[in-house]
Amino acid sequence: MTRETDRRQAAEHLALTLVGAGMQRMGARVLSAFMFAEQESMTAGELADELGVSAGSVSGAVKMCAQMGLVERIHVAGSRREHFRVRDNAWTTLYSRQHSVVDDVLRAVEKGVEAVGPGHARNRLEYMRDFYTFLISEAPMLVERFERERARAGHRGGPRP
Repeated sequence: MTRETDRRQAAEHLALTLVGAGMQRMGARVLSAFMFAEQESMTAGELADELGVSAGSVSGAVKMCAQMGLVERIHVAGSRREHFRVRDNAWTTLYSRQHSVVDDVLRAVEKGVEAVGPGHARNRLEYMRDFYTFLISEAPMLVERFERERARAGHRGGPRP
């Protein structure tokens, strides 16, 4: 196998893994293409060529990735096309944005705790509430610790040179 074949297979494997984790297929493929690209940014046309798909399907997937906080539009001097790239610290941004989902879950669980009396249902709901409350309280410290450990190991905060 060639290095390019290995790269493409690894990119498709990451995309399939992201799909298995609940991400939409084209969004996962676009994100994977960004992750495995050597260039800093890509246009929708370049993404479409890389993935062998239409520009329209790439457009929607890029928009979804941008809404998730993973991809951003950037200006490239001398280019009339829109360029996109993976955001600096995309993963910590995504992790932090998941708090709003967890907050929604917590509100729903709290209503559940209030709606039931003592018993098994309440015990399960309280356990779920306590777990998500713990996660929310620990998340900022985990992100800070991650960034400190990367810096200590000599890594920069984001992927840009």
